[in-house]
Amino acid sequence: MAFPKQPALPMRPMVIDLRKTDDPRDVVHRAVQMLAEGRAVALPTETDYVVAASVRDAAAVARLAALVPERPGEPRLSLALKSADEALDWAPRLSPIGRRIARRCWPGPVTMLVADDHPESLVHRLAPSARGAIVGDGRLRLRVPGHPLLADCMRMLAGPVALAEPAATGESAPVTAPDVIARGGETLSLVVDDGRSRYAQPPSTIEVDDHGFRVVHPGIVSADTLRRLSSLMVLFVCTGNTCRSPMAEAIFKQLVAERLGCGPDEVDQHGVIVASAGIAAWGGGAASAGAIEAMREVGADLTGHESQPVTESLVRQADVIWTMTAAHRAAVVAQFPEAGGRTTILSPDRLDVIDPIGGPVATYRTCAEQIRQHLIARLDTIQLPPR
Repeated sequence: MAFPKQPALPMRPMVIDLRKTDDPRDVVHRAVQMLAEGRAVALPTETDYVVAASVRDAAAVARLAALVPERPGEPRLSLALKSADEALDWAPRLSPIGRRIARRCWPGPVTMLVADDHPESLVHRLAPSARGAIVGDGRLRLRVPGHPLLADCMRMLAGPVALAEPAATGESAPVTAPDVIARGGETLSLVVDDGRSRYAQPPSTIEVDDHGFRVVHPGIVSADTLRRLSSLMVLFVCTGNTCRSPMAEAIFKQLVAERLGCGPDEVDQHGVIVASAGIAAWGGGAASAGAIEAMREVGADLTGHESQPVTESLVRQADVIWTMTAAHRAAVVAQFPEAGGRTTILSPDRLDVIDPIGGPVATYRTCAEQIRQHLIARLDTIQLPPR
């Protein structure tokens, strides 16, 4: 007697609860192994769950692309990067604003659409089928998620990773493991469950070009925050942050305000953030009396200044770091080698700015004028926002 053929049951992915594992490294190794074998792995990020596949496997990329509805003018898949520094490998012409946002937001919940038209972009080394899923209308979508699991996986993989955010138009992003299982279906081989994603909102997607950026898909990071993060930031560094660097900060604000047609206290609203710090500063110290008097004579007020030390956060966010002496530059670069290309002695002739500490007000006036002349010479070397 023949029995009717039963329909095949759908394949269920392996699910690993990251919160219950003894050693998260075991989960990383399992995920890396599957990605290297060309399988699709669902992973948590700080905003949502994504499905990842190795870009080196064209068939895996094609399966990933099938999970994502087509968006006119956009690639189906995102390209996951290890860090902001890697963005230039894929978008060598990334604008200064794009570089600022990348350095200040990544790892984090911001996705960036950039042009892929540079001949040295690594996108041209991808297989044509994979490139077709990662490039859309001449643009790439780049992302550096903030969840450490994906970062750990990428450090162990031989090539880049493509990400699918499986959500149809008007549909909310998957923010739990069951959500992504429902969207990924039989495509998934492994799902790493880390509970509900931290923000449970999509990342903010922006398009960046030479003139600025625009928000394409709103997300967790507001447009106002992104505008602030895209500002030019200049950091002045001296020793104690009570004399030279606060005076440089005040004078620079005056010069920039003249260029932008605003008041010195309004330059941050026009896209320029100015700060100062000291390599041996104590937090909360007042400006020296001589510096306050010298600045008062030129219409600047340092009475509310509070000293602060040079920190990793300040250095990472600064686009330009001007030091008062060669020793200050050496100290900054020794502690933060990655900032070497952004750190320069203020004097174009590489001469130290005189230290007025303990001297009469006349010495502070001489120091302030020296700083002003150096800044006038330097002003055209940085790209200020248009007036």
